[in-house]
Amino acid sequence: MSGTLPMICTFDLSDDITDPIAVFRATLESRSHDYRVQLTDAQLARLCLYFQLINKWNPLLHLVAPCSPEAFATRHVLESLMLLRHLPEQTKVTDIGSGGGLPIVPCLIARPDIQATLIEASKKKAVFLGEALKETGTASQGQVIAARFENVDAPAADFLSCRAIEHFEKLLPQIVRWARNRTPPGKLLLFGGESLRVRLDGLQLNYSPELMPHSKKRFLFEIAVS
Repeated sequence: MSGTLPMICTFDLSDDITDPIAVFRATLESRSHDYRVQLTDAQLARLCLYFQLINKWNPLLHLVAPCSPEAFATRHVLESLMLLRHLPEQTKVTDIGSGGGLPIVPCLIARPDIQATLIEASKKKAVFLGEALKETGTASQGQVIAARFENVDAPAADFLSCRAIEHFEKLLPQIVRWARNRTPPGKLLLFGGESLRVRLDGLQLNYSPELMPHSKKRFLFEIAVS
């Protein structure tokens, strides 16, 4: 059920003569404070490995669209890690439309106490997700389900996250109903813009928007569904 949206990207090396991994890591280190994120050397190394895996698999699976290492570090990895301050210790998360692993793989790397179920409709992308969990040392934290979310019984979890899914706003009522079938119902954590805010208002859902750093229109929405 995942799709390629403008907000998701990987690096474009066509005009870059600098080591992209070094640029990616340096950007994480220099910009993490903007996102109130703290990363250890070990976590930075594993995020760099994840970045390399995206680049390796992307020509075959089109996991993400091209952009610079700096943009991948900030708009995608660091924005994904903003999820963490909404997640208490020992939290269980269900991520739907996991695609290339954003937001949940970086979150698992940064927080070994989190457990996650990654639901991805594309079997090939699900294979990538399994490999990403294995190679980044987070396999014990995550389970990958290769299916459309609506064909899966909602796993027990405290939160449901979603960052990139085709026809997001159109599917939102279905996502909300699916989330309410979980035990406990928990909360939704959705990444989106003004169009998602309008849809949330139309469904009369209670939510709190958090504006992404250096952005005027990208938000992380925390939504009560109980």
